[in-house]
Amino acid sequence: MATVFETRLIGNVGKDATTRSMERGVVAISFPVAHNKNWKDRKTGEAKTKTTWVNCTIWKKEGANLKIMDFLKKGTLVELIGTPVAKAYTSEDGQLRAEIRMNVDTINILRTIKQEDVYTDETTDNSDDSSFDALSEFTLDEDDF
Repeated sequence: MATVFETRLIGNVGKDATTRSMERGVVAISFPVAHNKNWKDRKTGEAKTKTTWVNCTIWKKEGANLKIMDFLKKGTLVELIGTPVAKAYTSEDGQLRAEIRMNVDTINILRTIKQEDVYTDETTDNSDDSSFDALSEFTLDEDDF
Protein backbone atom coordinates (compact mmCIF):
# COMPACT_ATOMS: atom_id res chain seq x y z
CA MET A 1 0.00 0.00 0.00
CA ALA A 2 1.40 3.40 -0.98
CA THR A 3 1.65 6.16 1.62
CA VAL A 4 2.08 9.92 1.27
CA PHE A 5 3.76 12.26 3.73
CA GLU A 6 3.91 15.77 2.36
CA THR A 7 3.20 19.27 3.55
CA ARG A 8 1.94 22.44 1.88
CA LEU A 9 3.39 25.70 3.18
CA ILE A 10 2.62 29.27 2.12
CA GLY A 11 4.94 31.95 3.45
CA ASN A 12 7.53 34.58 2.68
CA VAL A 13 11.16 33.88 1.83
CA GLY A 14 13.25 35.18 4.76
CA LYS A 15 16.50 35.78 2.88
CA ASP A 16 17.80 35.31 -0.64
CA ALA A 17 18.35 31.67 -1.59
CA THR A 18 21.86 30.28 -1.69
CA THR A 19 23.31 27.30 -3.55
CA ARG A 20 25.82 24.65 -2.54
CA SER A 21 27.40 22.03 -4.75
CA MET A 22 27.28 18.70 -2.99
CA GLU A 23 28.82 15.30 -3.54
CA ARG A 24 27.33 12.98 -6.14
CA GLY A 25 26.65 15.84 -8.57
CA VAL A 26 23.83 17.48 -6.61
CA VAL A 27 23.11 21.18 -6.03
CA ALA A 28 21.21 22.31 -2.92
CA ILE A 29 19.19 25.53 -3.12
CA SER A 30 18.50 26.62 0.47
CA PHE A 31 16.30 29.39 1.88
CA PRO A 32 14.22 30.01 5.02
CA VAL A 33 10.46 30.61 4.79
CA ALA A 34 8.43 32.43 7.46
CA HIS A 35 4.85 31.41 8.20
CA ASN A 36 2.92 33.95 10.29
CA LYS A 37 -0.07 33.04 12.44
CA ASN A 38 -2.12 36.10 13.41
CA TRP A 39 -4.77 36.31 16.14
CA LYS A 40 -6.30 38.64 18.71
CA ASP A 41 -5.62 38.11 22.40
CA ARG A 42 -9.00 37.30 24.02
CA LYS A 43 -8.19 39.15 27.23
CA THR A 44 -6.57 42.33 25.89
CA GLY A 45 -7.87 42.47 22.30
CA GLU A 46 -4.28 43.04 21.19
CA ALA A 47 -3.26 41.75 17.76
CA LYS A 48 -0.57 39.07 18.04
CA THR A 49 1.64 37.29 15.54
CA LYS A 50 3.71 34.14 15.88
CA THR A 51 6.30 33.41 13.21
CA THR A 52 7.45 29.87 12.48
CA TRP A 53 10.60 29.54 10.38
CA VAL A 54 11.02 26.56 8.06
CA ASN A 55 14.36 25.84 6.40
CA CYS A 56 13.69 24.78 2.82
CA THR A 57 15.90 23.01 0.31
CA ILE A 58 15.35 22.27 -3.34
CA TRP A 59 17.62 19.52 -4.67
CA LYS A 60 18.75 19.65 -8.31
CA LYS A 61 21.13 17.62 -10.38
CA GLU A 62 24.33 19.46 -11.24
CA GLY A 63 23.89 21.28 -14.53
CA ALA A 64 20.10 21.58 -14.07
CA ASN A 65 18.30 24.85 -14.74
CA LEU A 66 18.60 27.09 -11.67
CA LYS A 67 16.32 29.86 -12.98
CA ILE A 68 14.26 29.59 -9.78
CA MET A 69 17.12 31.43 -8.01
CA ASP A 70 15.99 34.61 -9.80
CA PHE A 71 12.68 34.44 -7.90
CA LEU A 72 13.74 33.20 -4.44
CA LYS A 73 14.50 36.64 -3.00
CA LYS A 74 13.75 37.97 0.48
CA GLY A 75 10.06 38.86 0.78
CA THR A 76 8.78 36.71 -2.09
CA LEU A 77 5.52 34.90 -1.27
CA VAL A 78 5.82 31.20 -2.11
CA GLU A 79 3.72 28.05 -1.94
CA LEU A 80 5.80 24.94 -1.23
CA ILE A 81 4.88 21.29 -1.35
CA GLY A 82 7.36 18.78 0.00
CA THR A 83 8.46 16.44 2.74
CA PRO A 84 8.81 17.87 6.26
CA VAL A 85 11.78 16.91 8.42
CA ALA A 86 12.16 17.68 12.14
CA LYS A 87 15.54 17.76 13.85
CA ALA A 88 16.44 18.12 17.53
CA TYR A 89 19.99 18.87 18.64
CA THR A 90 22.06 20.46 21.38
CA SER A 91 23.59 23.84 20.50
CA GLU A 92 27.15 24.85 21.33
CA ASP A 93 25.91 26.61 24.48
CA GLY A 94 24.25 23.37 25.70
CA GLN A 95 20.66 24.38 24.91
CA LEU A 96 18.25 21.86 23.42
CA ARG A 97 17.13 23.18 20.00
CA ALA A 98 14.70 22.07 17.34
CA GLU A 99 14.53 22.82 13.66
CA ILE A 100 11.85 22.37 11.02
CA ARG A 101 13.04 21.63 7.50
CA MET A 102 11.32 20.89 4.22
CA ASN A 103 12.68 19.08 1.20
CA VAL A 104 10.76 20.89 -1.54
CA ASP A 105 9.26 18.95 -4.45
CA THR A 106 7.09 21.71 -5.96
CA ILE A 107 7.31 25.48 -5.62
CA ASN A 108 4.88 28.13 -6.85
CA ILE A 109 5.91 31.78 -6.80
CA LEU A 110 2.72 33.58 -5.71
CA ARG A 111 4.02 37.14 -5.48
CA THR A 112 7.46 38.59 -6.07
CA ILE A 113 8.76 41.58 -4.16
CA LYS A 114 8.77 43.67 -7.35
CA GLN A 115 5.20 42.77 -8.35
CA GLU A 116 3.23 43.06 -5.11
CA ASP A 117 -0.22 42.82 -6.71
CA VAL A 118 0.44 40.48 -9.64
CA TYR A 119 0.20 36.70 -9.46
CA THR A 120 3.30 35.15 -10.99
CA ASP A 121 2.73 31.60 -12.13
CA GLU A 122 6.26 30.25 -11.91
CA THR A 123 6.18 26.57 -11.01
CA THR A 124 9.06 24.17 -10.56
CA ASP A 125 8.45 20.46 -10.06
CA ASN A 126 11.35 18.53 -8.53
CA SER A 127 9.63 15.17 -8.27
CA ASP A 128 12.28 13.51 -10.46
CA ASP A 129 15.18 14.72 -8.26
CA SER A 130 16.42 12.71 -5.29
CA SER A 131 15.70 14.19 -1.85
CA PHE A 132 18.30 14.47 0.88
CA ASP A 133 18.37 16.10 4.32
CA ALA A 134 18.37 19.91 4.28
CA LEU A 135 21.58 21.74 5.15
CA SER A 136 20.52 25.15 6.44
CA GLU A 137 21.32 25.96 10.07
CA PHE A 138 18.46 28.39 10.68
CA THR A 139 17.06 27.48 14.11
CA LEU A 140 14.03 28.14 16.30
CA ASP A 141 14.03 29.33 19.90
CA GLU A 142 12.83 27.02 22.68
CA ASP A 143 9.93 29.41 23.32
CA ASP A 144 8.44 28.39 19.97
CA PHE A 145 7.38 25.00 21.32
